[in-house]
Amino acid sequence: MLRKVNWTRYLCALIIAIALVIAIIFAIQKIHSKTYEIKQVSTTSALEIIVPVAKQNKSKQIDLENVISQNESEIITEKIEKQEKDIEFTTIYRQNESLAKGKIQTLQEGSDGSQDAIIKKIYKNGEIISEEQISSEIKRVAIDKIVEIGTAQYSNNYVPIVGDELKVTSNTLAVRVDPNFDAQKLITIEAGDIVVLKAKQDDWYYIMFNGYLGWAPMDCLTYNNPNGLGDGDENNIQYTKEELTQDLGFSMLLNKKSNLSLEQFRKILGNDSSDRNNVFSENADYFYYAEKQYNINGVFLAAIGIHESGWGTSSISLKKKNLFGYGAYDRDPSGSASTFNTYAEGIDLVARVLVKYYLNPAGTDIYNGEKAVATYYKGATLTAVNKSYASDKNWANGVYRWMMYLYNKL
Repeated sequence: MLRKVNWTRYLCALIIAIALVIAIIFAIQKIHSKTYEIKQVSTTSALEIIVPVAKQNKSKQIDLENVISQNESEIITEKIEKQEKDIEFTTIYRQNESLAKGKIQTLQEGSDGSQDAIIKKIYKNGEIISEEQISSEIKRVAIDKIVEIGTAQYSNNYVPIVGDELKVTSNTLAVRVDPNFDAQKLITIEAGDIVVLKAKQDDWYYIMFNGYLGWAPMDCLTYNNPNGLGDGDENNIQYTKEELTQDLGFSMLLNKKSNLSLEQFRKILGNDSSDRNNVFSENADYFYYAEKQYNINGVFLAAIGIHESGWGTSSISLKKKNLFGYGAYDRDPSGSASTFNTYAEGIDLVARVLVKYYLNPAGTDIYNGEKAVATYYKGATLTAVNKSYASDKNWANGVYRWMMYLYNKL
């Protein structure tokens, strides 16, 4: 017997099934059609923030945008560049017992070499925050500078040599084209004027004054002692403490000499209990020589060395005779720091680097016919140097504290 089919029941079930399928399809399409906005965040962040645009709570949306804005304010980027860079020359100091104490004489001028260097630079918000040399290829070898330093006690019997400064002792002095009194007169100079000795002949000196070269009798000129000392009296200091510290302050210009004498440098850097290895006591002269040659405040230079090396106790200063951490990179400070044969070499080189790249505007005449490159020049104050020289924002305060410590020892 055949059962009667209830077509109405089946039709209702079919309609419900079709409606359910349509509802599911619509839901899927709705999910896929929802718009998402992806914001770029700092490379220092470990997460990406995905913000749904539709149906957001307004207050929460504002909070998320603030988070994103804060992250985007510190964008870190890295660049690899090829550069031609100078290789700074090394200065070799030699003692000369025939030169007056405190006198320096350049026997051979140094010359920078050059290299093609691969540099990795890290930028934060477009400002460079670190720079590291990955590799290099030398194109031109640097030539050492050779300097003799005098060790002889000064006396009135000292015989000037070529390169010495001489002072005019007569009221007026005629400078002539030849070494005789009948020769044509070039210029007349006054008592107290300073000239440079270029040559000798019999009783005449060949001298340079304001670009003029000519001859003058020896008995009208005397040696101009670089320390302002006379009659062998080493305690006769050229400038008083008040004169030396009158412009002292955090905003003082560091591309000017301190004007401390050799003996004053020895005083402020000698006999200090913090200098356990006598590094600064034994090398005080070279801060004076650096100031004299390169027009930099030698007390500032010494304060950097003290700050960076802990008075010569750091491993880099002991192993590599590097008081400044020169050449060191954060990833491997000890391995990457430059090695010097003597502390004097490092003091001299860092002085030149500061003068050439940090302390003077581009094109400024600096030393040996060189001009400032000013790659990192922001000004000649501690605050300005701190911007490019050290990542530590308190570096300037630390160096200034040691400068004041040294000046107070005068």
